[in-house]
Amino acid sequence: MAIASTAGGTSRGMTREEKKVIFASSLGTVFEWYDFYLYGSLAVFIGSTFFSPAIPEATRNIFALLAFAAGFLVRPFGALLFGRIGDLVGRKYTFLVTMTIMGLSTFLVGLLPGYATLGIAAPVILIILRMLQGLALGGEYGGAATYVAEHAPDNRRGYYTSWIQTTATLGLFLSLVVILIVQASLSKENYAAWGWRIPFIVSFLLLGISIWIRLSLSESPTFQRMKDEGKGSKAPLTEAFGQWKNAKIALL
Repeated sequence: MAIASTAGGTSRGMTREEKKVIFASSLGTVFEWYDFYLYGSLAVFIGSTFFSPAIPEATRNIFALLAFAAGFLVRPFGALLFGRIGDLVGRKYTFLVTMTIMGLSTFLVGLLPGYATLGIAAPVILIILRMLQGLALGGEYGGAATYVAEHAPDNRRGYYTSWIQTTATLGLFLSLVVILIVQASLSKENYAAWGWRIPFIVSFLLLGISIWIRLSLSESPTFQRMKDEGKGSKAPLTEAFGQWKNAKIALL
């Protein structure tokens, strides 16, 4: 996703609009990481629910973790896909799309019938949902950072976008807190049978909060100016990776 230049002058305090942009972008990304990490934290229950009971327990757990890894494998493709969409239609609406995909796919994991009901279709659908999560997070993470950067003065871009980098840890922490609360509220048997699904279903509530907050944001003024002036990239992949100076920056 191309980052348009933002005029920056002398050092100044953060404006109210900039605080709102950072808060809304970071909060939405925290919720996305929450969705993303739930799977890994609950992999044991996922393995026993969605994979054949004829398979040894250790093997089911490995299969569940391999499905977890699938989300990471497709993240670069999500960045490429939604980065390009962001350059064409705007940052705001693109990460509304990524947020919706992540929230709905996580919610559906919580509702998905297990192997006993769907047979082999259960793990197949699970992996598809997991890959959708990865695509969404790949687009969301870079999109949120770009959106914040385009609202930041040139001399404070690093500080402003650093808030986005904290969201992975906060999302993991939030997922663990919700899991522990649900575990403490249910018996061990009920939690293993159906209670582990509750944190996934909670993501639907977080999705609603995220969309409501982000709808209040406006499009990046820097992106809007770039679009009005017709300065958008025509071949972003070639420009990003076809020049040695850009490749050196990426390697660093």
